[in-house]
Amino acid sequence: MNFISSLEKAFKENGNAENAVAMSKYMKDNFSFYGIKTEKRRRIFKTVWAENQKEVFENTRETASLLFAKKERELHYCALEISITNLKNNYHIDDIRFIEILIITNSWWDSVDVIAKFILGQYLLQFPLETDNVISRFSNSNNMWLNRSAILFQLSYKERTNFDLLKLVCDKHKMSTEFFIQKAIGWALREYAKTNPEAVKDFVSVSNLKKLSKKEALKNL
Repeated sequence: MNFISSLEKAFKENGNAENAVAMSKYMKDNFSFYGIKTEKRRRIFKTVWAENQKEVFENTRETASLLFAKKERELHYCALEISITNLKNNYHIDDIRFIEILIITNSWWDSVDVIAKFILGQYLLQFPLETDNVISRFSNSNNMWLNRSAILFQLSYKERTNFDLLKLVCDKHKMSTEFFIQKAIGWALREYAKTNPEAVKDFVSVSNLKKLSKKEALKNL
């Protein structure tokens, strides 16, 4: 694809080896980086995207999947931005498989949290009847990142939050020793507390959450 080859060329030309080392270290050396800081990366990306808009729009899922399979983390970020922009309100019901692959590929908090909130969350707003099945499957998975996504997908829902479902998923994972799960529980509850603080306080008071989850949930109350 011309878009991907052009994007890779532009990123290579603007890479910074010193920044790349620091960025990789920040991500626990899980990923390679070109070393392009966020503002500059987005500027380059938007320029290349604008030059190839038709190609990207007509091949959004394939483009995002190919980018996400690359080794450089900046390309993964671009894949997510393309998906969020082009697929909002335009998901197909079978896109859940595409979304699941994004979550379990090159997984780390910086990608998974974006996917959970802005992709999985939007997909389930478009197909609400799929929610129980998808969240049950993700929550019961042995993949920790799917579990985290099941906890976080309602982050932007506010008054549309299904609090009974959120409580159910939090209860299911509250004994987890995984930092990313404990943190997700606290974050999801803290976010909903902006809409319904009393409900969150009541739930936290009786749910025997781990210390980190409880601290995060009540941080702003």
